[in-house]
Amino acid sequence: MSLNRPLRDWSGKRVWIIGASSGIGAAVARALLAEGARVALSARSAPGLEHIAALHGDAALALPLDVIDAVAAEAALGRIVEAWGGIDFVLLCAGTHQPVRAWTLDATIARHLVDVNVNGVFNCLAPLVRQMQLQGSGAIGIVASVAGYGGLPTALVYGATKAALINLAETLYLDLAPRGIGVFLVNPGFVKTPLTDRNTFRMPALISAEEAAGEILAGIGRGDFEIHFPRRFTGWLKFMRLLPYRIYFALVRRGTGL
Repeated sequence: MSLNRPLRDWSGKRVWIIGASSGIGAAVARALLAEGARVALSARSAPGLEHIAALHGDAALALPLDVIDAVAAEAALGRIVEAWGGIDFVLLCAGTHQPVRAWTLDATIARHLVDVNVNGVFNCLAPLVRQMQLQGSGAIGIVASVAGYGGLPTALVYGATKAALINLAETLYLDLAPRGIGVFLVNPGFVKTPLTDRNTFRMPALISAEEAAGEILAGIGRGDFEIHFPRRFTGWLKFMRLLPYRIYFALVRRGTGL
């Protein structure tokens, strides 16, 4: 049984992709525009948004946004509601990553990762939840990561932010599902993006951003709560979290070589 109402027909749907200038967000935006959705595109990089929007005329709306700015996030939502009369689906995938080990931990870097990956989501969520409650409908997708399942080398801060988003999405679902608002949790494995290009280690089961977008839309179409992929990789990580820590730590060290 689906935990969310399945979304399959995107024709005319009012969608906001936050983190749409590259990677997964850009790939989802292009896929939904091809399916006939109206898509508002937000990210800090205005040229990337404007390039996508220029190809789709009135169906696309470029709204540059730094998610750290709560006032700007609320204003951007106001522009969408003013233009389209409401909003049907939002994908929150703005985020950043920097490899951090315990001996390279820097509080300034940690605060920046938390501000973008966690506080940025809250800045967008607060006005979104109010708007969707007024409408009595809508759905929210939050892109976390399998790095949030358990501790992994180089993800000292990044993994902690993604674990926070997993918990957030679970609690959000408990609050909003009874009110007719859908919540989708997206936990990708390794996806080739400008962020993962920073990694210096082998990334198993690496997929393209376009493949990731296909997995996300398929999961939304099924009404899944958690959408994780590629399953040949994420399934193993889920299984490992059931093991005692002694075994879990040994497997992570063997698998990563770190």
